[in-house]
Amino acid sequence: MSGKTFKLGIMGGTFNPIHQGHLVAAEFIRDEFKLDEVLFVPSGKPPHKDSNEIAPPEHRWMMTVLATASNEHFSVSSLEIERVGESYTRETILQLKKIYPENTECYFITGADAIAEISTWHKTEDLSQITKFIAASRPGYKLDIKSIDSRFQQCTYLIEIPALTISSTEIRKRIKERKAY
Repeated sequence: MSGKTFKLGIMGGTFNPIHQGHLVAAEFIRDEFKLDEVLFVPSGKPPHKDSNEIAPPEHRWMMTVLATASNEHFSVSSLEIERVGESYTRETILQLKKIYPENTECYFITGADAIAEISTWHKTEDLSQITKFIAASRPGYKLDIKSIDSRFQQCTYLIEIPALTISSTEIRKRIKERKAY
């Protein structure tokens, strides 16, 4: 890979199961932020979820592989599923930085509801130095950047995903502009 910055979107989640909303959000964000790739990272053992209510990690990984297979810009990592113990964003990003070329710029994609709780995440002290955040919200869910932990305000982009409320007119306009719809 040459000197051009490789823009990697990292979409972590339980994906229990992955659904059309995840795929639409990932493609919309990929297009808006000109990401070269969106890497889906199903969590192995999510620390904030009751493991009794979650499908086995291998099943969630395979569902994610199947759901993303038709998009050449999507890939799936088993990194967190193979990891022993709980899955933490910081460790995953640091591991990915060792795998991807040095000129890779990371964008961690998460929900606006999750970014609002970032101060409760595991070992957040240097997260703002190792990744940028893209916080996706559903139409009608408003998140003010000032409500996010101040350490993350400068490295967080808020974006509303219009997919579920988009009109035919808007779809035609986006097709004409060669944007995701």
